[in-house]
Amino acid sequence: MNKPLRRIAIFCGLLVLALLIRDNWIQYVQADELRTDPKNRRVIIERYAAPRGDIIVGGKPITGSTETSGSDFKFKRTYKDGPMWAPVTGYASQAFGATQLESIEDGILTGNDDRLFFRNTLDMLTGEKQGGGNVVTTLNPAAQKAAFNGLKQQGGKGAVVALEPSTGKILALASYPSYDPSSFAGNSTTTDTKAWQKLQKKNNPADPMLNRALRETYPPGSTFKVVTAAAALENELYTDPDERTDSPDPWVMKGTTTKLPNEGNIPCKNATLRVALQYSCNTVFGKIGSDLGNEKMLKEAQEFGFGEEQFTPVRANASVFSDNMNPSQTALSSIGQFNTAATPLQMAMVASAVANDGKLMKPYMVDELQSPGLDPVEKTDPEELSQPLSPENAQILQSMMETVVEKGTGSNAKIDGVKVGGKTGTAQHGVDNSENPYAWFISYAKNSDGSAPVAVAVVVEDDNAVRDDISGGGLAAPIARNVMEAVINGKK
Repeated sequence: MNKPLRRIAIFCGLLVLALLIRDNWIQYVQADELRTDPKNRRVIIERYAAPRGDIIVGGKPITGSTETSGSDFKFKRTYKDGPMWAPVTGYASQAFGATQLESIEDGILTGNDDRLFFRNTLDMLTGEKQGGGNVVTTLNPAAQKAAFNGLKQQGGKGAVVALEPSTGKILALASYPSYDPSSFAGNSTTTDTKAWQKLQKKNNPADPMLNRALRETYPPGSTFKVVTAAAALENELYTDPDERTDSPDPWVMKGTTTKLPNEGNIPCKNATLRVALQYSCNTVFGKIGSDLGNEKMLKEAQEFGFGEEQFTPVRANASVFSDNMNPSQTALSSIGQFNTAATPLQMAMVASAVANDGKLMKPYMVDELQSPGLDPVEKTDPEELSQPLSPENAQILQSMMETVVEKGTGSNAKIDGVKVGGKTGTAQHGVDNSENPYAWFISYAKNSDGSAPVAVAVVVEDDNAVRDDISGGGLAAPIARNVMEAVINGKK
């Protein structure tokens, strides 16, 4: 070969090599970037070319898909009782993406999850069109309906979480006000975009898209006294719920000249733990927190889950009990004030651990993932998180919480023929308690065999209620009772 031809051959070889390198770079290195590029409409069109799989509650789908017209996106998401289930499902929108279960389990629902590779390969060989799998939840339809309708009837804002103490299954997860994910599931600028804009907090101060059950932290008020009572028992500050405590009334917080007040004329001087929980004595539980100190109180709160985000798999905010507090701050935090803050999920976990003889189970809302052919892809196994109380101390605390319902402030949660334990709370809100307080109630119900099928937390924000009429026992306890009844009746 003469010199000019050799040079041309080498040059052509280099061009082919460059082409091969570029081709492989695009196919392997840039593949994900190109696939997710917002300008690549072919991927998005393919995403909506088939119906999504469904989210299942109680054996029935609460989602669906419908064909669209006037768009190259063939299918869009639909929801049954959308506002009731939105805190569970989140949304899947052609214009605004996806959240919560719709986002976390998107691979299963669209059929693109790697765990469906074998199934999808078979579909390719047989000519079957790829479909989406299902997400089977742990939710109880009757409990969810009771929770949502209770909040809706009460008005204002609020949230409910119900758990199965023995497993951690989430039975109800309600937030009010809510929204209908179907209203913006498409990509129409005239309907979907307008519906979306109306739901944004800047346009709607009620913030209906906020998941108050998982993402809002409230001062828990007197419901936190259950944690403080647990700390007193676990640290052997008191071992008998019926022994008198060292609790003067009035009690001056350590390091200050400030008296910690009780609400009304109630028998709190040197009250027993049982009586103190029954009447919700600030002096008793504030002094317990101060006597134990910040370190021991923080440790007990952390055993119940405070300080850690929870993934259900939807993320829940971390609840707060602070470190480095002085004795008076620790006292206020131990009655659920100062800067103590908790999600409704967290307070349901507190009630659940007490009901489950001191064992706290990890909360979860997805029971099983299914392939398009309904074969199981993944099953969630119950997982123990911690043991905040010994079984003996948990049973002592159960008896105290049951006294609250039988003889104290939680009487509105009574259920005929069922043993119910609970704790009310009315948490201060606003600068110098200037705004209407939050009404709380946490509880559990026990069967005659001692098993506890459900634990519940309810919080109600009602800006329009008469201040003196706001109480956990008055506003929140009836909702908790209805949710517990729904679970119990469903097991008969």
